[in-house]
Amino acid sequence: MIHQTEEIQAGLFEDSEHNTPLVTRRGLVGPNPKPVDFGLTAPSQVVKNYVLDTNVLLHDAAALERFKENHLCIPVDVLAELDKFKSEQSERGANARRVHRRLIEMFAGAAKVTGGVPTEGGGTVRLVIYDPAACPKNSDVLNRFHRIFPDRERVDHRILAACLLLMQHNAAPVVLVTKDLNMHLKARAAGIECQDYLSDKVDAAEIASYDLRHVEVAVDELQRFASSGELLPAAPLSTGLHTNEYVLLGAGEKQTIPARLRADGRFVRLNLPEALKIPDGQSLKPLNLGQRCLIDALLNPEISLVTCYGHAGTGKTLVAVAAGLHEMFKHRYHGMTVSRPVIAMGEQLGFLPGSLEEKMRPWLQPIHDALDLLMRPDTPLGPRRKQPRANPSTTPLKKPYELLMEQGILEIEALCYIRGRSIPNRFFILDEAQQLTPREAKTIVTRMSRDSKLVMVGDPAQIDNPYVDSRSNGLVYTRNRLKGQPFTAHIALNRGERSELAEAGAQLM
Repeated sequence: MIHQTEEIQAGLFEDSEHNTPLVTRRGLVGPNPKPVDFGLTAPSQVVKNYVLDTNVLLHDAAALERFKENHLCIPVDVLAELDKFKSEQSERGANARRVHRRLIEMFAGAAKVTGGVPTEGGGTVRLVIYDPAACPKNSDVLNRFHRIFPDRERVDHRILAACLLLMQHNAAPVVLVTKDLNMHLKARAAGIECQDYLSDKVDAAEIASYDLRHVEVAVDELQRFASSGELLPAAPLSTGLHTNEYVLLGAGEKQTIPARLRADGRFVRLNLPEALKIPDGQSLKPLNLGQRCLIDALLNPEISLVTCYGHAGTGKTLVAVAAGLHEMFKHRYHGMTVSRPVIAMGEQLGFLPGSLEEKMRPWLQPIHDALDLLMRPDTPLGPRRKQPRANPSTTPLKKPYELLMEQGILEIEALCYIRGRSIPNRFFILDEAQQLTPREAKTIVTRMSRDSKLVMVGDPAQIDNPYVDSRSNGLVYTRNRLKGQPFTAHIALNRGERSELAEAGAQLM
């Protein structure tokens, strides 16, 4: 309950005897003026009031629909910040525009945008106004807040002050939702309950371990599986497993066989060649159990989406490219596309000169390296014999994969140009997929046409995109939302094969 010495509706002081406003921010007024509604009092005091920070709406424009039966509060300062991004030709700009359009739809026909309009989930959404000149002069909470954070024009501080006012005007809890860690710390210092936006975050347990799940079976069942290649387990054995999940069937510690859980509930043996053979190039053999499972999924025509986690040096990109070339030369796909998002690590070197292809070459160089390694003809190691000097007028020989690129069979491109495309009958590899936001990942998945295969590989621990983390990036989001579908499979690689140095660096540094 707000006492008579406190502000009524953020800026109106009330006469205790006649219950009429006497003072506003503009000075003395007559009796019964129209009160100013700043949206501080919720339509009901039963459910929570969630205050959304700007970064939440820029991250996910659909956040307006995610809070079910609760009251959703949008500070007007958040709208002002969104206005700065709406002209950007980026995902942030697109989300800012989506939020503005959705709010216009929600408030259509509403008498007051500060009064609260119902949402589809059974809650309400309303705008909240904070005006420093209309704050209660005798509020100990706000006075203490402004002593700690004196800059009243800073947007973060205005949002926090609005949260404190909401706490004074409502008996129900007030929770600030933000993805800004510094804002989170400021809120806790001011005594405001604060949470991260968790709607698109996966459970931490899903990325905590990359080990294959061990399924214990009887010795005779394991022997039957080894001879027939199939096993229908008892019901409890497959509990908690997803379709196309890879496991280790074991009868004791030493007797184990890898298997994949089929959609019909049967475990089936891995089906993969002795080596991935590239014509006139190198052959690649799986070096560990994880790579064997990955190759089985990459070569399975019934699986159209493969997601793969693995730290640096586990071979996720190299194996995916080798499998794509293997399938392409067997004419199972019309071509192969390899792409990656343009996200820099560390300092930028400025604008790159040259044509579009020359500008993108540094970003896509790891893919060129993998193709060069796989399609390079077998040559002995060591120094080459002295060759006669080439004639400058002679056209330099092109690499095998460059000839495929000229024919359009092989594409190596940046991800920023994929919107609007339809990709039929191609083996599409998306490297460094952990740098994507969930919406960008959705854009990629929805580009795939019939008979195409999408392979998303990356390391959730190596993220340079400031708008996602290990639990909310596009790679883990895609795996989490589509797991269990009969056309998806997931593999985690946990053993480095690049070198002992690279493996030690990944584990210890």
